[in-house]
Amino acid sequence: MQAYTTLAATFARLGALDDAGGILGWDTQTQMPDGAADTRAEQMAVLKVLSHEILTDPRTLERLDAAEGDAENLGGWERANLREMRRAYVHAAAVPGDLVAAASKAATRCEMVWREARAESDFAKLRPHLTEVLRLQRLVGEAKGAVLALSPYDALLDGYDPGMRRARIDPLFAELRAVLPDLVVEVRERQAAEASPLKLPGPFPVATQRELGLALMRAAGFDFSRGRLDVSLHPFCGGATDDVRITTRYDEASATGALMGVLHETGHALYEQGRPAAWRHQPVGLARGMSLHESQSLLIEMQACRGPEFCAYLAPVLREAFGGQGPAWTSENLHRLYTRVEPGFIRVDADEVTYPAHVLLRYRLETAMIAGDLAVADLPGAFDAGMKELLGLAVPSDRLGCLQDIHWPGGSFGYFPTYTLGALAAAQLFAAACAAVPDIRPGLARGDFSPLLGWLREHVHARASLMETDDLLIAATGRPLGTVDFLAHLRRRYLGEA
Repeated sequence: MQAYTTLAATFARLGALDDAGGILGWDTQTQMPDGAADTRAEQMAVLKVLSHEILTDPRTLERLDAAEGDAENLGGWERANLREMRRAYVHAAAVPGDLVAAASKAATRCEMVWREARAESDFAKLRPHLTEVLRLQRLVGEAKGAVLALSPYDALLDGYDPGMRRARIDPLFAELRAVLPDLVVEVRERQAAEASPLKLPGPFPVATQRELGLALMRAAGFDFSRGRLDVSLHPFCGGATDDVRITTRYDEASATGALMGVLHETGHALYEQGRPAAWRHQPVGLARGMSLHESQSLLIEMQACRGPEFCAYLAPVLREAFGGQGPAWTSENLHRLYTRVEPGFIRVDADEVTYPAHVLLRYRLETAMIAGDLAVADLPGAFDAGMKELLGLAVPSDRLGCLQDIHWPGGSFGYFPTYTLGALAAAQLFAAACAAVPDIRPGLARGDFSPLLGWLREHVHARASLMETDDLLIAATGRPLGTVDFLAHLRRRYLGEA
């Protein structure tokens, strides 16, 4: 037990360092002046290298071996914690410290250049920096893959979604690829035969949008004593344990986008705030990978808040906040607005029927880049060709194309598939929750998230990393991750099928 106790203390220190990095990362995206970019890159790298040194200390391996030899004396949570400690050690020990530092610095610097390049639609400005980030991420993937007996891409993917592999993803994405193009056509034909939704007339003052977002966060269950809302170029959920910080972006010409963005990030935040208090500073107390994390944001935004029940609650709230009158402000029109299907250039603004195409494209491109089959210089052309193939759109500028996302500049290769995996899990979990708790949908119509949040707390949030992803889904829904509930949800919501 002494070895385990010492490991728990070590990982609590590592958790504190991760929290410090989380606050610095939030500040980088929300408050930091551009002139501090190089200094911030050094700060972030120092934290990552310090964590790496602590984690890869030879004594850590000795204690892991000793604790695993005495595992029969540990409880279920402790054994799961030990499993996650081993996973973290293996990932860290595979990568040399100098590569950790170089990759961190390159990503932080590239993110800052990306801000300018995106605003100016200038891919050439980003290209050398992204090329370096990709080179280093390949090295990281190769180093981890050699130890884990995985391909470089699978090794990177495992860092975001433990246990997930391309062999698991490809059949799921193939099922979507076979169904969704025809479904998009069918849905759009059906909507074209109906009355078009009326656009809500603006303007929508940012201050009012912010207050409304805060009110909806509070209704969903967000604890403002342990979190906050800010503004960033790319919305995200970050921060630290018991200090969860989400961001959005505002447009005075439209209120609907920012509100759904807030609710999306609130789903992430509820997961973070709902992790078991007794284990929050241990690996087993962390969220169970990014597919489940994305499931929580998409469950709140897409499954719950774009449904007719929540729109019935939201419509009068919007009318009161913005002084709206007339047919555009009815719950029926609001629901039509929030469920309008139309291919677009921007991933984060996409409807849930066309959204998977954005992910399928990025998944294809990033696997090719990591494999060395796609050079950074050829990325804009490959991106534009994929948008034409999958969504029928001709991309007019790189700002609306391959420059729109922060993930690759930030070194997050292997993250994109978790968005659609999360959408599948969200549909599966929401269906199970509604079957188990009949008051969930009526509650949403009252603006009461507590029936839904109570089920999620018990079946997802409080379990943290106690179980592997599929095991958690089986326990919560009765089966592993699949496409059945997601496709049934789309057909029910958009085609009126039972």
